[in-house]
Amino acid sequence: MKLVILKEKLKKGIQIAERASSKSVTLPVLQNIFLGAEGNFLNLFCTDLEIAVKWWGLAKVEKEGKILLPIKTFSDFINFLPEKPVLIEKKENFVLIESEPFSSKMKFFNPEEFPIFPKLETEKFFEILPENLIAGIRKVISFSSPSTTRPEISGICLNFGKNFLKIVATDSFRLGEATIFLPEKISFEKETSIILPQKAAREIINIFGNVEKNLKVYLNPNQLAIESEMEETSHPEVLFASRLIEGEFPDYQAIIPKKFSLETKFQKEDFLKQIKAASVFSPKNNEIKFKFEPEKKEVKIMSENPELGSYSSALKGEMKGKEITIAFNYRFLLEGIEKIEGKEFFFKITSEEGPALIEPFEKEDFLYILMPIKTL
Repeated sequence: MKLVILKEKLKKGIQIAERASSKSVTLPVLQNIFLGAEGNFLNLFCTDLEIAVKWWGLAKVEKEGKILLPIKTFSDFINFLPEKPVLIEKKENFVLIESEPFSSKMKFFNPEEFPIFPKLETEKFFEILPENLIAGIRKVISFSSPSTTRPEISGICLNFGKNFLKIVATDSFRLGEATIFLPEKISFEKETSIILPQKAAREIINIFGNVEKNLKVYLNPNQLAIESEMEETSHPEVLFASRLIEGEFPDYQAIIPKKFSLETKFQKEDFLKQIKAASVFSPKNNEIKFKFEPEKKEVKIMSENPELGSYSSALKGEMKGKEITIAFNYRFLLEGIEKIEGKEFFFKITSEEGPALIEPFEKEDFLYILMPIKTL
């Protein structure tokens, strides 16, 4: 193996691939990075057996080959190199890494000992704008919760249907659903749902957050893969794969309330300011109380902490229905409202102890369900 590649490009590839590397003590081979030189490309590959990431970069390949290097040592050394071309050459029992005036002889390992990249069925895929996918994941990812007893809610659910993708997450106290409307040419004969681990979802944001070209999404049995292309050519730049969580996601459609005792509409920024002010005096359970008075078109917002004091204010808004006094965890409430785009939002309540529904006024791309705090 012998190649030359720009330091800037190599550093970028390492930063992307190493997101899938592992610090496993029981499987130390996963602490390495695979380097493969073929054609006009350098290929980097890391995996922790749950997720896997491949990266390709244009390089001047004089001799094809493959090696395995310790990811931390390799990454640390490359970071010190100047912004010049880097020579990587496999010798008999070491790898020469050189960029004047720096030079290193690094120990390498047998690449045959490294796991292979998951096999993909690449015939079936669809394309999606990266900003749409990333925005959808960002809206709901914080609502999922690690759970050993209920692994199906540890990740996020991707529900593919006719011309839409719904991304859903819940921790059983709240639930968020982001909807991405797909082009008409993309259609699933029947709805298909998968559960993606939360870690994998976060890495999709990290890896593809700045990509401009369409992403290719592959749905394989027990696996999701996403591919992006290079800016310079149609060759793949990044291929990401993740195992899926087995099991069935809760039938959340059944818990989305359809009837409400009270329906309101507020200015988003005004409402958020009131909640944040009330949170200063909230007790340890983060409780804030709301008294909705439809006749006055007003909601009273109250909080009390025996050690700090109390807070009370009133906010005008549009509302219809019956008077209701209800309490919510202000952190959960803020997280849902802050995900809404636009200046106004609907806040709909079923009862004092039933779920509330929060959704945008201008769009139909997000909804948030939140259970109230039961008060004595």
